[in-house]
Amino acid sequence: MQNQRRMEVAVGAFMLLGVLALVFMALKVSGLAWETSNKTFQVEAYFGDIGGLKERSKVTLAGVTVGRVARIELDQQWFEARVLLELDESLQGKLSKDTAAAIQTAGLLGDNYISLTPGIEEATLAAGDTLRDTQSALILEDLINQFITRSTQD
Repeated sequence: MQNQRRMEVAVGAFMLLGVLALVFMALKVSGLAWETSNKTFQVEAYFGDIGGLKERSKVTLAGVTVGRVARIELDQQWFEARVLLELDESLQGKLSKDTAAAIQTAGLLGDNYISLTPGIEEATLAAGDTLRDTQSALILEDLINQFITRSTQD
């Protein structure tokens, strides 16, 4: 009887640890996990089409996450998406002002994120600057539609 009780407690503890591990992994993958927030600085970028980009999407440099998308809003003057990026403070004064920002997709059906490519200009990015060289998201549906349209015209 005592051994059976110990076995039930052990199985229950194991199940609880498994559920906690799944919750932790889900939070990490979704980007909603509480993180020790490093100091950041903000820059903005304008895109013609952001596709499925969302707030809290990652910003990468050479494949390494260096920030997050803080806010996305519509620029009422030019009707473009204004994306506010929070970058790690260690990059301030190191990235050039002509750094390029492109919206990429993680895999064929993955989430969108912003990839930064450093430029060559000597002037460096500071808080509040705007990234001018941007590339909008590649929309898979548009590519398929173009392919079908071209195929039927030939």
